[in-house]
Amino acid sequence: MTNKCNSQTPNQMSKTDNTKQDSYISILKSQLIAGVSGEKNETDYTTYQFIVKDIEATETIILEELKNNGYKIPSSEKFNNKIDEIFKRIIDPKSESKYLQINFEDKCSKNFSLFKNLNSIDVNPYSTYVFKKGLFISDFYSIPEILDYTKISDLTKIENEAEVNNRSAEIKIFYWKDISDLKQSRKKNIQTIIARNMYLFNDSKAYITWLVQNDQTFIKNIIKVFGYDKEPKFNESVINNLNTKSVNNLDELYNYIVSKTCNGKLEIRDLFLKSYSDIYNNSKNVQDVLILKYLSSEIISNILKNNYNDAEKNKILAHIANIYDPLFKKYHHDGQNWGEMTILADYRDYLDREEWEKVKQEYQKNNYYNLPNLKAMIEYADMFDSVGAPN
Repeated sequence: MTNKCNSQTPNQMSKTDNTKQDSYISILKSQLIAGVSGEKNETDYTTYQFIVKDIEATETIILEELKNNGYKIPSSEKFNNKIDEIFKRIIDPKSESKYLQINFEDKCSKNFSLFKNLNSIDVNPYSTYVFKKGLFISDFYSIPEILDYTKISDLTKIENEAEVNNRSAEIKIFYWKDISDLKQSRKKNIQTIIARNMYLFNDSKAYITWLVQNDQTFIKNIIKVFGYDKEPKFNESVINNLNTKSVNNLDELYNYIVSKTCNGKLEIRDLFLKSYSDIYNNSKNVQDVLILKYLSSEIISNILKNNYNDAEKNKILAHIANIYDPLFKKYHHDGQNWGEMTILADYRDYLDREEWEKVKQEYQKNNYYNLPNLKAMIEYADMFDSVGAPN
């Protein structure tokens, strides 16, 4: 009995490999000949201009690495929904563009430019790219940063010849073969691509720890810039980092907690705030949450510069107090330095009686923003006197 299968013969496999190489080999040769970068008169000098064909050339390589490491191509619907959920970008199925640029310094930008995140020549916005056809995301890389080109026949020879032919008294060109840690950085680049996509689009929790330990810039940005706060481990890693800087980092913390959407709507990251409560419940260390009190004090006294109006400010304080004030009420007698007041008691003390009544009316009118602890914490705040907490 013969088993039928779809396995390829050696000749078929060779043809497949050659076809894949054809999709990037000409671009790779151009990048090798141009070198990594240049120097002229002791200043950086661009030796290569990236175009769309450069990112197209990486697609086959990246997709092959993903598949070899267990990546399951998601449905277009799931992928598009995830891109919207994480980056707040809607993929238009009618659009002919193959890629989207996610600009972490201008989240509302829909422009497309190719930027590498480790570019020493220009100061470029931190970016990653959505591959709409391949159904994955990746930073933009030169091919030698994700593929060991020395394993492909004649490419090392081409690079060596370019070094000889391109010699100039005015311009010094640096070549890929001379980068001492290229092998290590290539490995890290590929690991990063795999970890991000396996977690985001294959729901693989196995990559969370690796991302926390090795991809902090990306994690910080998807929370702070885009408000993706659904992963507690990401939130906790950012919070622990912020807590080491404490009061010196209140502006940055504020930007993690609250932002404006591209439509100008207030956005509060409640799951990020909830992680403060989770961290405290595990550690029982007041220092893990006290930064919320420091932050609220500066919001109340208008020390922090921002573009939020009074109604938005009231709502922001309500959301922070919904987390911090119940912890104060329950634990402020535990011998740690919780201070004298809750956030809302501090707010009440800062305002005059009429202003405080207006704030309470606004909270009530908005059904306390559906925050489970807010109504009780307002009542608790009203019990504080010159001595401090009522209990």
